[in-house]
Amino acid sequence: MATILVDIVSAEGEIYSGSATMVFAPAKMGEVGIAPRHAPLLTALKPGEVRVQNEEGEEESFYITGGMLEVQPHSVTILADTALRGDQLDEAAALAAQQEAEEALKGASEKTDISRAQLELTEARARYRAAQKLKGNR
Repeated sequence: MATILVDIVSAEGEIYSGSATMVFAPAKMGEVGIAPRHAPLLTALKPGEVRVQNEEGEEESFYITGGMLEVQPHSVTILADTALRGDQLDEAAALAAQQEAEEALKGASEKTDISRAQLELTEARARYRAAQKLKGNR
């Protein structure tokens, strides 16, 4: 079975490196699926879940807050702003962050405050959804 080399890195360091049969990532324009020998691609990523499927069909999940995705025929590189392994997500903390962001958005008055609050809410919601999915509480 054909595989593709996957590297997920963030400012904190390397999060994952290994081969996969499929990679799913939250691109700005929608989720993308990358298989071996995929056409070259460079796209921005939004907050959400990255899934890496290995040769046995098992998936490993990661949460990213955004970044860039580069695809070459035999490799996928995800340069994430921040990245966590799925088992590092805390559902309660993610829910608290989402509620905080919602309150900040309600209290925002200036255009810059509103933009920042909306971005924080988007990231918090994505983190909470990923935490729920990984815990089986969809």
